[in-house]
Amino acid sequence: MADNSGGNPFLVSPSTGHRATRSSSFSFSSSASGAVADEAGTHHRASGAGDGKATGAEADAGAAFVLESKGTWWHAGFHLTTAMVGPAVLSLPYAFRGIGWGLGLAVLTALGAISFYTYYIMSRVLDHCEAAGRRHIRFRDLAADIFGSGWAFYLVVAVQTAINTGTTIGSILLAANCVEILYSSLRTDGPLKLYHFILLIAVVLALLSQMPSFHSLRYINLGSLLLSLGYTILLSAACIRAGLSSNAPTKDYSLSSSKSEKTFDAFLSVAILAAAYGNGILPEIQATLAPPAAGKMAKALVICYSVASFTFYLPAITGYWAFGKTVRSNAMQSLMPETGPSLAPTWLLGLAVVLVLLQLLAIALLYAQVAYEVMEKMLADPTQGRFSRRNLVPRLALRTMYVAFCAFVAAALPFFGAIVGVIGSVGFIPLDFVIPVVMYNMAVSPPRRSLVYITNLMIMVVFTGVGVIGAVASVRKLVLNAGRFKLFSDHAFN
Repeated sequence: MADNSGGNPFLVSPSTGHRATRSSSFSFSSSASGAVADEAGTHHRASGAGDGKATGAEADAGAAFVLESKGTWWHAGFHLTTAMVGPAVLSLPYAFRGIGWGLGLAVLTALGAISFYTYYIMSRVLDHCEAAGRRHIRFRDLAADIFGSGWAFYLVVAVQTAINTGTTIGSILLAANCVEILYSSLRTDGPLKLYHFILLIAVVLALLSQMPSFHSLRYINLGSLLLSLGYTILLSAACIRAGLSSNAPTKDYSLSSSKSEKTFDAFLSVAILAAAYGNGILPEIQATLAPPAAGKMAKALVICYSVASFTFYLPAITGYWAFGKTVRSNAMQSLMPETGPSLAPTWLLGLAVVLVLLQLLAIALLYAQVAYEVMEKMLADPTQGRFSRRNLVPRLALRTMYVAFCAFVAAALPFFGAIVGVIGSVGFIPLDFVIPVVMYNMAVSPPRRSLVYITNLMIMVVFTGVGVIGAVASVRKLVLNAGRFKLFSDHAFN
């Protein structure tokens, strides 16, 4: 029965299901209400019938086909782990290079705790909305409901799009680079170039992209989780071996003597560590949970952070211990110096590269799901089956075109990995540290003198500053290396 008491219908307690009082509510603009109403079909989900059809209020193909809600909390844990834990862990020793042992460990630990908290409260905001009868399954829907259709909404959409597309392009480029490394080790003067390997990766990814839904990736993402554990153990063991060998570099853990250089290095290091905990698609992952989703994401986050703790600390500590200030931005490169013998067995490095390659395919698939959902929502017919000719042909064509576009950018900009570093600094920090606490304070409206409200306000202020300065430091590094960038180069820039 409708409640005409005048309270805001969005503010409903997840625990009681009752509407919040007027004193604790906030008002929405009419444009925000329109934006949410436009997505009305996303709040009722397909039942999971075999033909994948949606009817009535479920007339949203993106929701019914791509973001179907069939998963368990451990499936969500697999998705979260793939979204967070990837080859970026190989840059963590380099992050320690800019701030040293004590501060490096302290910052890595603090960022882990804060990011867990911000993801948890974003999940609570989604639970809050679900209790009100409005289950948001997309980041942009949640942003429209809370921020309206103003600049904050468009900022969220732009940042998430940049992260998702940038991560897909970067994954294709890095995967092709892995294949090139393997090829070069077998044929030092072989005729194949980087763009050949990009084409190969694009073909494989285009085939895998025909898997219809986010939920259908659950076992691929379980494999991704195991792959991350595998190459972390291999490379950490290699770093320990290298650090103990007679060819090990001198262990120098001193920081830069230049005050300005030391400052920029410190903020760049913090930005790298913060981006390592980046996700950017938590609402879409929570959407894959079979309703009611309330409380399930906390368990999924425990899985994710259990794996992240192991895969972050182990390479960060062993890599920085072995190479000190001489560690390169990718710890694997430090094991393969340009002069002198390799510091790790060839078989170990080859196996690690293969594991990284396979996981990059899983990461590219995961982050492409948001783009695929947009395509399905705009062009698919939810009243027909998921695998009907009407929906199958456009899906095949559009997803292949998207992969082709990402592959073309990767081939044209083989230094895109450096650009992704900037995107990570500019995108992950606001999307994963700042926006969740703002959303919680606006939607749940805790008392302004409460510990939760004050903590959220402090996180917002601190990470807004960190994000800005980290972005400046990342752009500065990009500019300093710009002279080495070449379009359509035969080798990826690291």
